[in-house]
Amino acid sequence: MNEQTTVPRYRFLAASILVSSFVLAGAWLYTAPRPDPLQNTAAVPDADIQKKSVLEEKVLPSDGIALPVRWGDLGIKMAGVGVVDREKFEALYANHGEFDLEARRLFGEEMNEPLRMTPENAGLLLNLFWALGLGTKNDILEQGPIADPKYGGADTFASTAGWTIAQGDPMNHYSRHPFVLLTKEQQDLVRRVSKNIYRPCCPNPVYFPDCNHGMAMLGFLELMASQGVSEQDMWKAALAVNSYWFPDTYITIATYMKNKGVPWEKVNPREMLGINYSSASGYARIAAQAQLQPQRGGSGCGVDTGQQAEPQRERGGCSI
Repeated sequence: MNEQTTVPRYRFLAASILVSSFVLAGAWLYTAPRPDPLQNTAAVPDADIQKKSVLEEKVLPSDGIALPVRWGDLGIKMAGVGVVDREKFEALYANHGEFDLEARRLFGEEMNEPLRMTPENAGLLLNLFWALGLGTKNDILEQGPIADPKYGGADTFASTAGWTIAQGDPMNHYSRHPFVLLTKEQQDLVRRVSKNIYRPCCPNPVYFPDCNHGMAMLGFLELMASQGVSEQDMWKAALAVNSYWFPDTYITIATYMKNKGVPWEKVNPREMLGINYSSASGYARIAAQAQLQPQRGGSGCGVDTGQQAEPQRERGGCSI
């Protein structure tokens, strides 16, 4: 099992400064829709550009993907106990005209149809899964590396100190609420999968959820496991979700795999999510081999600058 744990550079003060500086900009970044890669009003004679558009559509379908989970009344429960302060959340999105009907439904209704992720709502779901991962009682948060005193304490990371739209101190909700109940087998599944999913903004696996993307993916994994999703389908869904959160990263990886003769629909999701492709250093190597420069923009997540691709401007950064 490939596994790597690196002490993140985020600490409480740094995370607080980051959040206070970029909270509004971060909200716009996370919810700004990505243009449809197939809509091109100008004539483009270059065949390679046309092929890239087709590839983007495979990685990031414009009409979104159905996630193998149902939201139910989780939004109502999270707002009810204060993991999410609905007034703060609504104000955050309303400032940009983006707290729309979907967001209101996720907080105010019981939703029993499968969740659907699109380029437009990927940021909204990121924040909701973040709150779910932070607030759900789980051994990974209580006994995993994020709780190890040698790393400074669980309250010092971007995934905890950076969650500024809870009622009161976010640590009052940390691993506290029984939003998602797991059997021993389901917990073992979440633990196993979380140790092998990376994200290109950080060097650590989801098992060490030190940034918002990691905490959000942990919440998503817990939700899938609790609803009986198979391990194979968990890997597939996690790759799709990571792709919407880091579009430039996975378009680059898809280009690299295509050049190796492997179409995106044939890749192994577990391999793509592993340390050799999806970690900060792994993606940087893939981008170099693909002769593509890592995308720049957004704020960092405490990874070594010499071994990483900086986060993408579409979904980059570790603040709200």
